[in-house]
Amino acid sequence: MTEKAVWQPDPEFIKSTRLFQWMKSLGFSDYADFLKASTDDIAWFWEEAEKALGISWFHRYDQTLNTDGGIKWPKWFSGGRLNAVYDAVEKWAGQKETAEKTAIIWEREDGRTGHLSFSSLHEKIARAAQGFKHQGISKGDVIAIYMPMIPEAVIAMMAAAKIGAIFSPIFSGYGAHAAAARLRAAEAKMLVTANAFKRRGNVVDMKKEADEAANCSPSVEKVVVCRLHDTASPWNETRDVDWDELMKQEPYEKTEEMESSETLMVLYTSGTTGQPKGAVHTHSGFPIKAAFDAGFGMDVQHGDRFFWYTDMGWMMGPFLLFGGLINGAAVLLYDGAPDFPEPDRLWELVSRHRVTHLGISPTLIRTMMLYGEDFRKAHNLDSLKAIGSTGEPWNYEPWMWLFRHAGKGKLPIFNYSGGTEIAGGILGNVPILPITPMTFNSPLPGMAANVYNEHGAETVGEVGELVLTKPWVGMTNGFWKEPDRYEKAYWSRWTDVWVHGDWAMKDGEGYWTISGRSDDVINVAGKRIGPAEIETVFVSHPAVAEAGAIGVPDNLKGQAVVCFAVLRGDVRPSEKLKADLLTFAAETLGKAVKPKAVYFVSDLPKTRNAKVMRRLIRAAYLNEPSGDLSMLENPQAYHEIARLSGL
Repeated sequence: MTEKAVWQPDPEFIKSTRLFQWMKSLGFSDYADFLKASTDDIAWFWEEAEKALGISWFHRYDQTLNTDGGIKWPKWFSGGRLNAVYDAVEKWAGQKETAEKTAIIWEREDGRTGHLSFSSLHEKIARAAQGFKHQGISKGDVIAIYMPMIPEAVIAMMAAAKIGAIFSPIFSGYGAHAAAARLRAAEAKMLVTANAFKRRGNVVDMKKEADEAANCSPSVEKVVVCRLHDTASPWNETRDVDWDELMKQEPYEKTEEMESSETLMVLYTSGTTGQPKGAVHTHSGFPIKAAFDAGFGMDVQHGDRFFWYTDMGWMMGPFLLFGGLINGAAVLLYDGAPDFPEPDRLWELVSRHRVTHLGISPTLIRTMMLYGEDFRKAHNLDSLKAIGSTGEPWNYEPWMWLFRHAGKGKLPIFNYSGGTEIAGGILGNVPILPITPMTFNSPLPGMAANVYNEHGAETVGEVGELVLTKPWVGMTNGFWKEPDRYEKAYWSRWTDVWVHGDWAMKDGEGYWTISGRSDDVINVAGKRIGPAEIETVFVSHPAVAEAGAIGVPDNLKGQAVVCFAVLRGDVRPSEKLKADLLTFAAETLGKAVKPKAVYFVSDLPKTRNAKVMRRLIRAAYLNEPSGDLSMLENPQAYHEIARLSGL
């Protein structure tokens, strides 16, 4: 049974929202009727949505939606030409009344802060674009962005878009191994990085990881380095380019006119097996979906200040950028830890920069809870209009803590769930409906969401697979150079049905709940990583023959990684080796996804065709029901792990 609503929008608030005003302009007074219409005729809906967002076209499209290739491969806005950088920056920079409005606010962990207006951001983007062309970048080339949350990351991404190149963000906390996997998969021609950044007062040598990654990636010809700190990082005279030198070019005035379906970004996400998946996003896809969800889902308006604690390598980084800027809001970038040097740093940021929309993860709030509630006395959070959350399912106590203390029981919490392949959300908390703890009060308009049972039938009141039955703007245009893998990942279970991979439930009152992933992807504090990536790292160590990685419940992070390693025959287990493996994994993958523990076992549970059964590893370790073990070649391996759990 769904909890009672704790937030109720009053009539005057409802009337003030962009969503309500837009509905009324389209002739709707009832949200349920509007939501139904948004999926009954998706072409009509998304045409109206792009017009409501004020999207600018160099050449307007001839057809809103073409599904001649089937709903797996829709063509949106056929015949249209546009560029995402124009809608995010250039149109505001070109208007007298908005040119000097703030576009980017930035703050570093050491306290340095500043801002860029739309006009100054436009000028820097144009210089970087010329710099990229001077270094041999052409339309269609891939530029990987491996940087902390600094203005230069935004400039690099937008400059790539301006000249028709493709940018591919990489999580700044990844180690060289994980970064290299993405560089190779994207066949990146250039890597843009920083020499170092600070976390908790310590200087992190980012260039070391970037160099190692580039060395393992034959396609990388140039590494552009933004010098943030004085470090002794080695310099490759033939490959490295100084960011400051790159920016000395004269501004490049032309903005490439891109076909609607041309690629803007390749954003990698982890799968349960194999290499990371490169979600392909177009100039008319990701930016419009992100801007719609922010503008009409979260009610981000012109002049607001939008801040999501995230990284450009996660979906919410580009979402923050396009969702904020296209709507004419200022975007706040913070490069640092949210609780350093003092535990209330997050709230200090909100207060000092007058943030209107704050985005967090449940894990972050679980951490903030440990520091108590005194922050409300020390910091004025009255600028806040809404709080967004994404990345993982909520627990009741942290949700209510956030609602009561950060929001004083008055602010809506916009629970938001979708993914990298969605370009935003499937489910959310729209601001004109009541909100209950932890749940979602609606699919986002335009998203034909449902819950199917194991037989492919709609189900209400029980957990099933979250599915989508119609395409949407922002839907990934396949996986980068892997169309078959894309179709298998999302379309192979039921005909013309997108199976998202989340366990979900909708009740009879219109509320939705997500309980977790239905695959093996591990979600550590909102950061998803495939077990195969972790296992590959362990097996690359000379002591390890095989490895299995699972996600286990963690009170702070939601999930933590636990690994099981089979040692090579001449290696003896020891506590020192455990410590060495954990350090090795942290250095290779990044501290953010460092395993919580590693256990030495004689074997891993496998089927007769040698497939490692991660589901049974997890069941054994957590003392969960195992089901039928008859498929195992070696049931003794399952029982060995069960004895290790101590639960």
